[in-house]
Amino acid sequence: MGKLSGITVLDLTLFLPGPMMTRLMADQGARVIKIEPPTGDPARAMEPFEGGHSVWFANCNRGKQSRALDLKSDEGRLALTALIAEADVFVEGFRPGVMKRLGFGYDNVRAINPAIIYCSISAFGQDGALAHHPAHDMAVQALTGHMSLNDGPDGTPVVPGVPSADLAASLTALSAVLMALIGRERTGEGDYIDCAMFDSLLPWITHVAGDAIAGGDSPKSSEQRSTGGAAMYQVYATSDGKHVTLAGREPKFAANLLTALGREDLIAHAARPAGDQGELIAFLKETFATRTRDDWVEWFADKDVAFAPVLDFREALDQPHIAERELLVKGPEGGHQIAPPIRFASEDWTPGNVPELGE
Repeated sequence: MGKLSGITVLDLTLFLPGPMMTRLMADQGARVIKIEPPTGDPARAMEPFEGGHSVWFANCNRGKQSRALDLKSDEGRLALTALIAEADVFVEGFRPGVMKRLGFGYDNVRAINPAIIYCSISAFGQDGALAHHPAHDMAVQALTGHMSLNDGPDGTPVVPGVPSADLAASLTALSAVLMALIGRERTGEGDYIDCAMFDSLLPWITHVAGDAIAGGDSPKSSEQRSTGGAAMYQVYATSDGKHVTLAGREPKFAANLLTALGREDLIAHAARPAGDQGELIAFLKETFATRTRDDWVEWFADKDVAFAPVLDFREALDQPHIAERELLVKGPEGGHQIAPPIRFASEDWTPGNVPELGE
């Protein structure tokens, strides 16, 4: 029993943002059916383990049911279609376009069940300049300006200690789904939600980036967070004193990068424990120091690697992606406002008045 008892959720997400969001729904009594590939959610294998399960996986997926389906097979697609017909909420966390190619984009799912709430969780949203950029939490933190404040003693941005972008997206998606369910009570109709980690984290800079939001300079900080990390999840200095990040440890990203750099012999090093990647880290440090940050941005443009330049808030807010997704807008009084990260297909958002004290 719980406040969401009677609500059925189909969870097609992996790792953290989606699973945490749907776990919060399961905690409140929703029937959450986790749709996993036949090999399972990779988080199942993540250490440490307790009680026979990965602690990460258990904490993100407790209270759920699991269904293993191959969505590239006829049998798997038919099984998911049957589940969709009886579900209230559909949550997916793949790159934009993947679900449509599998035959389960929003239009396909709505045709099966017009009352369903469909939520897509992605790094940068379904449109905009960054929509198809490969990324995990750290790249989003870099591109929203957050990492520009996470510097170590020598001024180098460090690996964030908390996956803020992942968690911000979890809470944003949860809020959006609950709002949509309330709206459905009035209209009987479902809705589509485009939830981006980038959009979800951007409003968190408001209290520290006021000058940048208003068109001024970015703040500086010497606060120490954490240092270290694996070679493919690391911050590197460039020749102009700026920094870039490699922000994805998947084997394909290491293979793509090291092949392009002519060091295929180091690909296997990326699979070692972080503390045993010294040779690879040293090579990458030396390599990134040979060019400027912007030169590396240009070099990576045609390579499928989870890479991002470390931007300060001013640079982050000046990105075309911000304008294309209308994330920084002017309010009725003329001041700049960061748009809400929740997006319903049936509604257009415009900024409201800023009330005076006691208004």
